[in-house]
Amino acid sequence: MSRQVLWTHAFMDRPVDRFDRACAFWTAVTDTRLSGLRGERQEFVTLLPEKADACLKVQGVLSGEGGAHLDFAVEDVPAFVEAARGLGAELVTPHERWAVLRSPAGQLFCVHAWGRGEPVRPPVVHDTRLDQVCLDIAPSRYDAEVAFWSALLPDWESVPGSLPEFHFVRPGPGLPIRILLQRLGEERETTAHLDLACADIGTARARHEELGAEFVATGAGWTVMRDPAGGLYCLTGRDPETGGAPSRY
Repeated sequence: MSRQVLWTHAFMDRPVDRFDRACAFWTAVTDTRLSGLRGERQEFVTLLPEKADACLKVQGVLSGEGGAHLDFAVEDVPAFVEAARGLGAELVTPHERWAVLRSPAGQLFCVHAWGRGEPVRPPVVHDTRLDQVCLDIAPSRYDAEVAFWSALLPDWESVPGSLPEFHFVRPGPGLPIRILLQRLGEERETTAHLDLACADIGTARARHEELGAEFVATGAGWTVMRDPAGGLYCLTGRDPETGGAPSRY
């Protein structure tokens, strides 16, 4: 059996007391509707697009400010878990058809069995597309983390960005979420956030502010925002159809 990734979900982790705010904002941003609630505490929900497969979910967390994590749908969960552990990941929560793991730099991620047919990627909405999870990594852990994700996903393209602090791990055509690894300028715990590709950052920012987001900062080709649930995310100046970035990015 193959450990090939057949689909990827981006998970937003938000405090339980702000769960509803996160859901309301992100369904508006992505033009989706909510699934039924799942989990022992009704803490999971999927954002469902029309005529496409979901690639975004929300989880209510009991402690901390939350963040984001990746969830890989694969043909063979044990093979994927074995490969991840062999590359330095920690198995946090084992189950027969799904598992929670921790990368060498401390980033949680999930894997579950995919039993459906060929998925359909959600479309671009209002000239934006949520297509990337960015891992923010301390300098001392960065190189090892790049090596881990590159080896775990051998069928994905692993390439450095044009800035030395960026590295991309990109899936083949049709899969909805790619990984950006960002080397921080300070030593701290690994975190993750969502990135949206935007045809025009200024237009996207204005729309998101109308929906309740707050501006945080501007970078070289991206704008940092805070959603109504307190979660940070970025609007990036990339082609929402292809994910292509400006040459400086």
